[in-house]
Amino acid sequence: MKSSSRRLISLWLAILFLASTVSGQSLAKARPAEAGLAVDRLNRIGSLVQSYVDRNQIAGAVTLVARRGKIAHLESIGMADVATKTPMRTDTIFRIASMTKPITSVAVMMLYEEGRILLAEPISKYLPEFQNAQVLVPSSAQDGSGEPYKLVPAKRPITIRHLLTHTSGITYRFIGRPHVSLLYKNAGVSDGLTQIEGTLEAMVKRIAAQPLVNHPGESWEYGLSTDVLGRLVEVVSGMTLDQFFRERIFKPLGMKDTHFFLPQEKVARLASVYRPASEGGIEKLPEKPIEMGPLVFSSSFHYSGPRTYFSGGAGLASTVTDYARFLQMLLNGGALDGVRLLSRKTVEIMTVSHTSGLNLFPGTEGYGFGLGFAVNTDLGKSGRIGSMGEYNWAGFFATRFWIDPKEDLIGIIMLQMYPNNHLDLSEKFRVLAYQAIVD
Repeated sequence: MKSSSRRLISLWLAILFLASTVSGQSLAKARPAEAGLAVDRLNRIGSLVQSYVDRNQIAGAVTLVARRGKIAHLESIGMADVATKTPMRTDTIFRIASMTKPITSVAVMMLYEEGRILLAEPISKYLPEFQNAQVLVPSSAQDGSGEPYKLVPAKRPITIRHLLTHTSGITYRFIGRPHVSLLYKNAGVSDGLTQIEGTLEAMVKRIAAQPLVNHPGESWEYGLSTDVLGRLVEVVSGMTLDQFFRERIFKPLGMKDTHFFLPQEKVARLASVYRPASEGGIEKLPEKPIEMGPLVFSSSFHYSGPRTYFSGGAGLASTVTDYARFLQMLLNGGALDGVRLLSRKTVEIMTVSHTSGLNLFPGTEGYGFGLGFAVNTDLGKSGRIGSMGEYNWAGFFATRFWIDPKEDLIGIIMLQMYPNNHLDLSEKFRVLAYQAIVD
């Protein structure tokens, strides 16, 4: 009898061990000490965020710090809507904008793992509208045309890898290149931040009809490349991007509150967007679309409008805890709670820099770009607390995340503010997350 009991115990332990190797760490809530973090130091985060609320610089925010697969800090501060006195909660929904890009990149790499695409393939193999791409380059005096720019054939085709690394030559309308922004505007190209008619298929055909701003592979240019990748997912999978995300990523990972367009019953949980007020403090953005030069954006497109355009680069709304599950999957090497979306080797190639010698945004020295993320390649040059190999991205409305594999650490901060370049809160949050490590 004792021998039988021992065998059962051994079998149960073996099953538990096997499950842990398959699922990875699963983001259970835990005391900070279990994650090698000091509770008194983590408490500085709440005080920091509260100080921004007290100074009327933000309405509120939600912050999360997870380490070793455990959520050691999850806190909501302030208001989701000041006028209605709706408190910020840990399940408040935020417009995550460009934090959609890593999810689209994962979808692409899932198809890559299924042998359905290769990174070196030209996108025109799947989207023929990108054949015969042209590049808009400055004219020289010798051209004799009198025009400041001219079109030349692209030196090489745009590949899937170019799109993942933002080296395709496709830009954004809002980036501020006047000669290109006007072309995009006249063609009805959207940056994915407001209500628009039509589908992703139609929008990508408009993008393909515009000239590139550099030859593919020769420069890093942030732009609509990830929207094109969203259309690639649709063509290869035979599903809309919304369906693919829901069936292949969100449901398996338990991301129940992540949507392109919110169900009516969840609209009340969406945080309001604020901007600096001219007389000081903050004011709520109007619901109608706002135009600021070439930039057009809206605070209401997640619940009003046609609901037909699924922007792979900017379209999602989510919660801090939903997005943390997606990030933990990546940190685990592609698996969470018994569900594997990607192999460890695929995550490895996604999270190293593919852009050696190319500059990203000003102020991002020490970073390269992987397949969907900025990646720290030189800790000293970056001047930021963290580790080499840390990868991250952010969203238009002031959401940000990072993953540090060396420290087994995830940080997320979400608030809703535009413009937000004047705020240093997310960078201070990062410092306070790292300074809480005491193991």
